[in-house]
Amino acid sequence: MAASSSFLCFSLCLLLLCHGAFAQVGFGGPWQSPRSFAGPRGCRFDRLDALNPTQRLRFEAGTIEYYDESNEVLQCAGVSARRTIIEPRGLFLPQFNNAPSLVYITQGRCIKGITFPGCPETFQSFQQEADQFQSQQRLRDEHQKVHRLRQGDIIALPAGVSYWCYNDGDIPVVAVQVFDLSNTANQLEPRRRNFFLAGRHQSGQWTTHETGQQTSFTGQETFEMGQLRDNNILNGFDTRMLAEAFGVNIELARRLQSQTDKRGEIVFVPQGLRMLRPSRSQEVQQQEFEESMQGQEQYRERMQGQEEYYGESMQGQWNITTNGLDEAFCTMKIRSNIDKPSRADYFNKRVGRVARVDSQKLPILNLVQMSATRVVLQRNAMITPYWSMNCHCGMYVTGGQGRVQVVNHQGRTVFDGLVRQGQFLLIPQNFAVLKRAESEGFHWVTFNTNQNAMINQIAGKFSTFRAMPLQVLMNSYRLSIEQARRLKFSRRDEFTLFRPTTAKMIRDQ
Repeated sequence: MAASSSFLCFSLCLLLLCHGAFAQVGFGGPWQSPRSFAGPRGCRFDRLDALNPTQRLRFEAGTIEYYDESNEVLQCAGVSARRTIIEPRGLFLPQFNNAPSLVYITQGRCIKGITFPGCPETFQSFQQEADQFQSQQRLRDEHQKVHRLRQGDIIALPAGVSYWCYNDGDIPVVAVQVFDLSNTANQLEPRRRNFFLAGRHQSGQWTTHETGQQTSFTGQETFEMGQLRDNNILNGFDTRMLAEAFGVNIELARRLQSQTDKRGEIVFVPQGLRMLRPSRSQEVQQQEFEESMQGQEQYRERMQGQEEYYGESMQGQWNITTNGLDEAFCTMKIRSNIDKPSRADYFNKRVGRVARVDSQKLPILNLVQMSATRVVLQRNAMITPYWSMNCHCGMYVTGGQGRVQVVNHQGRTVFDGLVRQGQFLLIPQNFAVLKRAESEGFHWVTFNTNQNAMINQIAGKFSTFRAMPLQVLMNSYRLSIEQARRLKFSRRDEFTLFRPTTAKMIRDQ
């Protein structure tokens, strides 16, 4: 009897422990929201704007541009966005944030380090030493894994995890980072906070205005050494106690506090950054291996001589979440490249392509509770009208321009205009949206506030209209049977992306 009671008690404790662990990382399926309500109840999203950066901070080896954080729509959605430019041999100093985020590399290549607490330093280098009796190896350095990033990579950053980045390439690195401030991982107020481990932070505002397709910054330049006024977190500690904690002298502790450092958040490394990492050829081989393994799971048979479709249909959006145990925490992949045509979930050489990354493809997104979508539209092509079922969507344009229309629950147009390269548009949950490329094409990446974002298409093969019986369409819109049939089947087997339609084709239908 005692043994039976002990076993029952152990089973209940194990069940509670597992339930708490899974709830913490958001294993509840795509229908469960991982967010808390962000803004005041008066948020109505009556008017949306395509945003340009409104604040620009210049440092020794780079620039950070912030999108208007006082914007009512961004505040209501609990979203913050910034664009970082790191010059060659520039080091983005270590920091962490109060909210999870996704980073998309729009240009260049770099090395990124992310420090997970409790994980071992698996990269080790040794120095050979010899005396008259024997030779031995002395540990030179050890650190956690560093990651090679390139254009098209999406990187997941959990809240509170420190990270840094170094540009070892020949051109500037441009990265867009979107924070989900209403995520339950953020226990502070719904506002982005940067906690710096090194350097000093510059505060300064630049106003912006739009000239053609470029965004220009006006106002008096703010990069003056005296304006570096926010210190790193080590500066707040007593110098003697800090020295004792690290086991170093007072002078070294003062260097950690960076009180006289005027370089800012991105610093120049004259001799380049040296660290232990695999050779570039080994890194390329590893990336190709990972992509080939992922490709075996993602992509189906390729059809040649016709329109080419890769990967899953729209039914692939209805994912079943995993239990999160198939990858150890310390060895989780943090990135996925969504820029290659061969990695697309949908590909049509005459229309464009769509690539998604969610928690099924990148399990660490269960911790971050965000996902991303990459869309490339050819000239004058259109993406099916749709609404997002379980998340807000932050749209950043990486190339070209296109016309976007967004409609609210009252059938009113809350946005109708051209969105250009470098602009950011927040599309609220359940708002219907329609996008069409202009003559130069239209490319963007969408940051979703759910790890398994789902959309509901309005037109095309896998759409809501296609799923309805003809009689429902006839009585809903007062149509004849022939009109309802044309409405339902005019796109035939097309879905997601639509080829350009001429006025003659519309008349013939």
